[in-house]
Amino acid sequence: MDVEFLSRLQFAFTIGFHYIYPPMSIGLGVMLIIMEGMYLRTGNKMYEEMTKFWVRIFALIFGIGVATGIVMEFEFGTNWATYSRFVGDVFGSALAAEGIFAFFLESGFLAILVFGWNKVSSKMHFFSTIMVTLGAHLSAVWIVVAGSWMHTPAGHRIVGEGTEARAEIVDFWAMVFNPSSVERLSHTIGGAWLAGAFLVLSVSAYFYIKNRHIETAKAGIKISLIVAFVASLFQLFTGHSSAVQVYEYQPAKLAAFEGHYETAPGDLYLFGWVDEEKQETYGVKIPGMLSYMLFFDSEKPVTGLNEFPKDERPPVNIIFQTYHLMVAIGMFFIGFTTLGLFLWWRGVLFKQKWFMILAVFSILLPHIGNQIGWMSAEIGRQPWIVYGLLKTKDALSKTVSANDVLISLIMFGLIYSLLFVLFIFLLNKKIHHGPDDYRLISAQDDSVSMKEVQ
Repeated sequence: MDVEFLSRLQFAFTIGFHYIYPPMSIGLGVMLIIMEGMYLRTGNKMYEEMTKFWVRIFALIFGIGVATGIVMEFEFGTNWATYSRFVGDVFGSALAAEGIFAFFLESGFLAILVFGWNKVSSKMHFFSTIMVTLGAHLSAVWIVVAGSWMHTPAGHRIVGEGTEARAEIVDFWAMVFNPSSVERLSHTIGGAWLAGAFLVLSVSAYFYIKNRHIETAKAGIKISLIVAFVASLFQLFTGHSSAVQVYEYQPAKLAAFEGHYETAPGDLYLFGWVDEEKQETYGVKIPGMLSYMLFFDSEKPVTGLNEFPKDERPPVNIIFQTYHLMVAIGMFFIGFTTLGLFLWWRGVLFKQKWFMILAVFSILLPHIGNQIGWMSAEIGRQPWIVYGLLKTKDALSKTVSANDVLISLIMFGLIYSLLFVLFIFLLNKKIHHGPDDYRLISAQDDSVSMKEVQ
């Protein structure tokens, strides 16, 4: 194993592990706003206790997410020194903006969100919930902007040569609104909403099956189904606009999505396999559908992989498989949530135990979708680390050996395994405890009020 493979493996492992948590905290923040908003609107204590329960889980996810995100910044300096020098101006400004405009906002109101119950007014607490959620979204904005610039660099000029070359910002807003920022951000945010909604749906369905916290469980299932349905349709729209944008600026990646080698009308595969050696793609397909989705013309040719030099083509089959699995999961979300809303409308949702069992295990799918979607996007950029400007093999640190990276990879593997076990243990403990009984708390409040009157 060489140093490039190990460095890529290490970064993929650490960012993949980190990427479990931010989408959940972003999506769960939206759910908290809805739950607490329902409490303020109705005065129903059940919604207040539901919000308190999910705030405890939000704090756990937020803490693990922050801890796992710090590691990647060290990796930029140790394993990817040439890359860090090249993108330093761009990433420095984006990460600084994230710290100033997002992280401080998020962390500044987090204490009120977690510990402010009964210490500030209900409206102030609700405002804090909104600010924390807004901060989480703004954090995603700046991180995605930096990542999108690597796919479609803009607003810069190159100064220096060879290993001393670097990108210098000449137009900040052109850098921020580079050609893929909006599409990638909207698709990422949609995936985060799904992660949060299916987390609530899964735990609420578990409570319902176990006959615990029934009213809270029913409310959680209804809220999460609506959010997940809206988010899944949003993903259908943003996914299509992302594919159109990818074809315009990264046509080799789009061709790899469908295993499309010759420049000709493009077919849309439902599933299949790509033989990269023979440059053949096998599977079930809809002829001309790729061309139709891109141009609304099934006969218009789509640029094939053979138009690009072999050393500038991404690996095809892994991109084909991850992309199609992501699309299949997205279609499942639409079908599953539509069915759930239909059963709710018919008044039979809570009589369908099979649906509740599926809902419990559905928690895995948004995370699989987010991870493989990220894989298809990032592997599709190869061999470029900054598209058209810097290749991955040229971005490595010159003094780090394969043994150094292997040892640190093993260390990260052990530490992250312990972190994940700790996260699951604490999450299970909080879920097992569940929300407090709002009827008991209401009765205690009434008793205190009566004593005060007497």
